Amino acid sequence: QVQPVESGGGLVQAGDSLRLSCAASGRTFAWYAVGWFRQAPGKEREFVAGISWSGGRTVYADSVKGRFAISRDNAKNTVYLQMNTLKPEDTAVYYCAVDRTNQVVANRAAYDYWGQGTQVTVSS
Repeated sequence: QVQPVESGGGLVQAGDSLRLSCAASGRTFAWYAVGWFRQAPGKEREFVAGISWSGGRTVYADSVKGRFAISRDNAKNTVYLQMNTLKPEDTAVYYCAVDRTNQVVANRAAYDYWGQGTQVTVSS
């Protein structure tokens, strides 16, 4: 079983940057696609970005295109989410999830294993 563990969240001001990390506990997730999702209070969990097992394909939600970048280092068994020019509306709990079918899609149902989340708060 693969257990993703997120880190790197925090409180920042609008316009700042943060880098989230998702490390695999247990088995490696080097062969699987990984996605980042977020959930703000009172809202549905939404797709943010996804990356294929090789890193050759990435997908982004329109709301973060040009500001966020997903990457991975399979040697370190870690996936990153670089978040730049943060806005108050980016405030949410951010989750990392593993898709063993390597689809790299926005559909939550495609993801098998989920982390516990890390809080990102952007003040105006």
